Amino acid sequence: MSRLQTCLLAICLVLAGFPAARSSETTDPALAAVLAARSAEDRARDAYRHPAETLAFFQVEPGMTVAEGLPGEGWYTRILANYLGGDGTLYGVNYPERMWPMFDFATPDWIAQRSASTARFPAEVATFTDNGISARGFTFETVPQEATGTVDRVLLIRALHNLNRFEPRAGTRTRALAAVHSMLKADGLVGVVQHRAPETASDTWAQGDAGYLKQSAVVEFFRNAGFELVAESEINANPRDLPTGDDVVWRLPPSLRGSEDNPERRAAMLAIGESDRMTLLFRKTP
Repeated sequence: MSRLQTCLLAICLVLAGFPAARSSETTDPALAAVLAARSAEDRARDAYRHPAETLAFFQVEPGMTVAEGLPGEGWYTRILANYLGGDGTLYGVNYPERMWPMFDFATPDWIAQRSASTARFPAEVATFTDNGISARGFTFETVPQEATGTVDRVLLIRALHNLNRFEPRAGTRTRALAAVHSMLKADGLVGVVQHRAPETASDTWAQGDAGYLKQSAVVEFFRNAGFELVAESEINANPRDLPTGDDVVWRLPPSLRGSEDNPERRAAMLAIGESDRMTLLFRKTP
C-alpha cells in the first residue's frame, strides 16, 4: 500500500467512526506499560505483530469482555490479561475437541494436551497476572449460556486457516463463526489477523492447509455468517512474504520449519520475517 493509500484509508476510518491505529508514540500508556513489561522473547515479535497498533485498530479497551480465539501458547493472552485489568473478562476459545484428531500429525498425547488446555486457560491466565481478571476457557462448540451476547470483542488472530481447512469435512468454520456471532453484544466487533494468500493463488492451495487464506475469501466467510466489514488495515502487512503453491507459512519465523539443518535457507526465511497478514474489523449485522 502506498503512502497516499495509507493516508486515504486513515481518513476513511476516522470518517466512519473507526480511528486509525495509533503509532507507538500515541499508544495508551497503560498498554505501553504492559507491552514493555513482557519478556524479551515476546517483545522480539512486536516488529512483525504490532500489538499496540493492532489492539488500537480493534478498539480494545481496559474493562472489556474479550474472547480470544485459539490462545495457543499465550503470546496475545499475556498482553490481554494484563491490559483488560481486574474489571475485564477474558475468554479463551479453543478449537472443538472433535477437531484435534483431524490433524494428520496428531498423536493421542498431543490431542489430550490440546483438549486439556481449554480447561487450563483460567489457571494459565493466573500465571500471567494477579490483577483479578475473570477468565474462562471453552470451545467454539461449547459456548456457555452466560457468555451469549456479552462479548465486546472477539479476536481471531492467526486462527481461521485451520477452521477453514476442515470446513468441507466437518463444518468447523461455519460453526465457529456462528458461535462468534452469538457471543457478541449488539455493538461488538470481531478483529481478524490472518496469514494472507495472494489473490492470484490457487483456491485449492489457499484453503488453509498451507496456513494462508485469501482476504476476499475471509470477507466472504464473514458476510455469509452475518457480519459486515467495517475497516481494514495494512498494519501487519509484509510485502517480502510472497508465497507460492509450494510454500507453507510455517517455513517463516518463528517456526522456520524445513530450515533446521540448512543455515542458508534459515537466513533467507529470517530475512523475509513473519508472514504477510490481513487485519480486518467486522461487526455483526442486525
